[in-house]
Amino acid sequence: MPKDQPSEKRDPIIPGVRERHAAMHHEIRSRISVLDYPPGMRLSEVELAEEFGTSRTPLRRVLARLEDEGLVKSMHGVGTFVTDVDLDELEQVYQLRVELVEFTAKLDPVMPDDAFMARLDLLISRSQNMAQTANPQAFTRLDIDVFHTLLDLTGNRPLRKTMERLYYQTKRIWQKYAIDARLDLNAEFRIFHRELEDIKEALLTKDLDAAAHIQRAHISMSFKRLMQNEQGL
Repeated sequence: MPKDQPSEKRDPIIPGVRERHAAMHHEIRSRISVLDYPPGMRLSEVELAEEFGTSRTPLRRVLARLEDEGLVKSMHGVGTFVTDVDLDELEQVYQLRVELVEFTAKLDPVMPDDAFMARLDLLISRSQNMAQTANPQAFTRLDIDVFHTLLDLTGNRPLRKTMERLYYQTKRIWQKYAIDARLDLNAEFRIFHRELEDIKEALLTKDLDAAAHIQRAHISMSFKRLMQNEQGL
């Protein structure tokens, strides 16, 4: 190989491009999760590209990723629409989430450091004020932040990716039922706050198994309360 020919092509712009794509994906996904973009809404590529300061090509890649995750659906010649959510259809997704969370303590577990515990303390403080605001969107945003924080307790990338995908598939269900006034929001806020405090106690003793079991129980009971409200029990 000639000396002046590089052995590997490197594009210094790629990391920045990936970061911008990730930021767009995260923001649009969050808007779908809190129902800023409700089911059935058509997403304008032109408006989103202008908002994020990008061309339509990278935006379409982001929308394709969201479609793969089941959050939007593209209809040729018509546009891209936010998908609906159905409790019965996602029951098996909830069941899988319940089982997977225990693996966070078994697959490449990460012991919480002082910085992690500080993040958790801030989340617990936010949850204390939640009952006073009674804002379903604020609660959903808090739950998203909690999910991503606790996900850092495992370094297993396939597990993290799978759990994240399943989480966002089911996240909108809670918001939908809260808006329909089918849930006792104050009770939900109290349960959530108590769960965070229990997780903190487990992590202070470095018991990742206990923290995972608490999360497992929370997901399971949350789903059962949704089912009971759906059935009018």
